[in-house]
Amino acid sequence: MSETSMQHPDVESVLFDEETIASIVKRMGEEITRDYHDRDLVLIAVLRGAVVFMGDLMRAIDVPLAIDFMAVSSYGDKAKSSGVVRIVKDLDMDIKGRDVLIVEDILDSGLTLKYLMKNLSSRKPASIEVATFLWKDIEGKQAAINPKYVGTHCPDAFVVGYGLDFAERYRNLPYVGILKPEVYS
Repeated sequence: MSETSMQHPDVESVLFDEETIASIVKRMGEEITRDYHDRDLVLIAVLRGAVVFMGDLMRAIDVPLAIDFMAVSSYGDKAKSSGVVRIVKDLDMDIKGRDVLIVEDILDSGLTLKYLMKNLSSRKPASIEVATFLWKDIEGKQAAINPKYVGTHCPDAFVVGYGLDFAERYRNLPYVGILKPEVYS
């Protein structure tokens, strides 16, 4: 890790450093470029966590594209999802007939994304897929959706950085790390 990105004292360990993240994003951008050649691509970031990932991902995609944002609430300041999903900010553009790629920071249960995909499908896009930077491996649990594009898997731990937060903190860390349990318990 570079001198400028020293490990935060609340972070137990770094899972993915800046170089690893850049490599993952580059690979995903190449896959999406290949699959969406000659299509009408719209990237939709799920705010707030996915904004850092989408900023990098859209620059790694070499096809014309549009971007939009949605904000959904399912966590609040809690360490676990509340299970209740509500749209806090809806799309500004019409997605009818367009190829939609939902850009997400992390997939754990997948329930929020399943809800979002159902909601967006009702708007008649040409296609709808998910690109997630992290897919959390939760023992004995199968996610409610299968994303088409996966950056990498991560352990079932509380991860922060690269857009991921706890109580709106740590999003600006340039790496993904495991938060010390005493910080959130």
